[in-house]
Amino acid sequence: MFPSNNMFGNPHHLLDMVPQAPENHDQLDLIGGGDEFVDLLGDQSGDEEQDPNQPLHKKKRYHRHTQQQINQMEAYAPTHHERHENTQLRSENERLRADNMRYKDLLANATCPTCGGPATVREMSFEDQNLRIENARLKQEIDRISAIAARYVTNKPVLSYPNLSVPAASRVQDLGVGNFGPQTGVAAETYGSGNINNPTNLIPTETEKPMVIELAVSAMGELVRMAHAGEPLWISSTENSSEGLNEDEYMRTFASGIGPKPLGFKTEASRESAVVIFNRENLVRIFMDVNQWTSVFSSIVSRAMTLDVYSAGVAGNYNGALQVMTAEIQVPTPAVPTREIYFVRYCKQQADGIWAVVDVSLDSLRPNIFRSRRRPSGCLIQELPNGYSKVTWVEHVEIDDRNVHTIYKPFVNSGVAFGARRWVTTLERQCERLARVMAINMPPGDTGVIPEGRKSMLKLAERMVTSFFNGVGASTAHTWTTLTGNGGDDVRIMCRKSINDPGRPPGIVISAATSFWLPVPPKRIFDYFRNVPQRNEWDILSNGGDVQEMAYIASGRDPGNSVSLLRVRSTCPSLLNMLILQETIVDSTGFYVVYAPVDVVAMNVVLGGGDPDYVALLPSGFSLIPDGSYNQASGVPEVGSGGTLITVAFQILVDSTPTAKLTMDAVTTVNDLIKCTVEKLKGILLGGGVTIENMKR
Repeated sequence: MFPSNNMFGNPHHLLDMVPQAPENHDQLDLIGGGDEFVDLLGDQSGDEEQDPNQPLHKKKRYHRHTQQQINQMEAYAPTHHERHENTQLRSENERLRADNMRYKDLLANATCPTCGGPATVREMSFEDQNLRIENARLKQEIDRISAIAARYVTNKPVLSYPNLSVPAASRVQDLGVGNFGPQTGVAAETYGSGNINNPTNLIPTETEKPMVIELAVSAMGELVRMAHAGEPLWISSTENSSEGLNEDEYMRTFASGIGPKPLGFKTEASRESAVVIFNRENLVRIFMDVNQWTSVFSSIVSRAMTLDVYSAGVAGNYNGALQVMTAEIQVPTPAVPTREIYFVRYCKQQADGIWAVVDVSLDSLRPNIFRSRRRPSGCLIQELPNGYSKVTWVEHVEIDDRNVHTIYKPFVNSGVAFGARRWVTTLERQCERLARVMAINMPPGDTGVIPEGRKSMLKLAERMVTSFFNGVGASTAHTWTTLTGNGGDDVRIMCRKSINDPGRPPGIVISAATSFWLPVPPKRIFDYFRNVPQRNEWDILSNGGDVQEMAYIASGRDPGNSVSLLRVRSTCPSLLNMLILQETIVDSTGFYVVYAPVDVVAMNVVLGGGDPDYVALLPSGFSLIPDGSYNQASGVPEVGSGGTLITVAFQILVDSTPTAKLTMDAVTTVNDLIKCTVEKLKGILLGGGVTIENMKR
């Protein structure tokens, strides 16, 4: 431990503050002179008689001390004491000077506990000392965790702890993105087990913490090896650029871990790499901050929580950070159940300068609860010049997917729905969008907005898209009612109350969604939705009026990634004060069109650079997933055709009073509305002059 701050002060300054004691008789003149003072002491003998046997000496004369002399003698005692104290202070200052020189020599040869480089020689503040002490403690913690990792060189099996009861804890931090606060369901068709809705039961006990740490460290080693390995662990496909995992080789290579695959579960494993326009520091922060993680991956992560934080890392750079989490992973459709995962996330800088973030399920702590588990999965991040990074993603899960809707089974079985490619392409696209948001200068091609309004409009569109994704999936926080119609397409209805939320209009809101399949490539359908002059053919908000684009902002390199502000020219009074905010999204795994009506007055505030958080939104939209499968002869989805899985989702305010009761008339109206939209789209895309052959060209 370093000495306190005053020990690093200037010793000469301390000497200047010490009063100096007299060292010779000349200095005693302050109290009357040296000889005179001796005489004064001698005169105290009094008037004694001379011994006749002794030699005759001159008899001292009797002298009574004056009051001034008495005062001078009384002052001598503290002066003598001060001289003694001054001598001690000189010795102390000499010791401090020697210590000061010794500490400076130590600092000159000190190394930084974070980077290992030389430390800067300077006067240290009290905060500096505390930081150094804390860094040293954290470094010891990382060394301890690394020592645990060394034990896995011999493939030591993970300890098996019993299922212990967990006391309630107040550290649970719900950082997910909810839609409407208190929710009421119309019926009880719920997907998933709902276990992450009771997070306090998932917090590991003190007894279980060693297992969590050992599992995280073991998972980190496995992730790094799987990211770098080639054949025979990974087998390249001859049909495309994808890779498949050799499960037998995997079990031989990684005998330890979370145990054998549960009965009835199937394996999904994939690996993908991409170069993204974010540096390593920002990427690591996205993964270790649950708010940023759910925001960037809003199309994949419906909600997430941090249950406990074992380590926040060293000096704020997340090296050694370890936290226990839960999350729901989704496809933007209610037809595919979400995957609940309970896991530990561990971040560590690798020896070769590459950072790694790994997740691994903790279902062994709570067995027979979750229907999906994540073997060591995550990414390696290698920083490149000019603010870019190379990300290598490994996704390895075991899942019971028997509740997936029939039309989505080929898509899920292909591994694209929840695989590494979807994670990487989403990250790549979102990094481009974030870079556009942070851009200082107005990029070429953006029209109709000023720089301040551009940033506010992008922020508003981000909230709209996040709300859409979190409202269309099969999260266990939702309760969907299935309405089966004569047409064969199931419509799912969900009712919610919007109360005291400035970002949404107050009242009763009905969410309605349905999914269907068309033998048309998703890019063709996507381009049709983006065609502004044709919008009045399908959008009920336009009411048949002409639609014009007022503002346009590119949110990525692909022209399909953009944010637009649309105006409807109509004689309808209800449309005079309404604009439409829209964001279109495209990557190799899906196409999305999300839009919401917005008030003219509120939008003018946003265009002027005002706060967009108080603009009320109820987003609707389309999810267009390439199924990669269709057989023209049988009509049954098979690999090779290039059809589209379409999800249509509306959010409609049916009553502006939150305390109102939901009526069946409102449900029927919303059901008819979404079915009418679906039939209209089928008629446009498959008939009426727009043939399948034309759409595929």
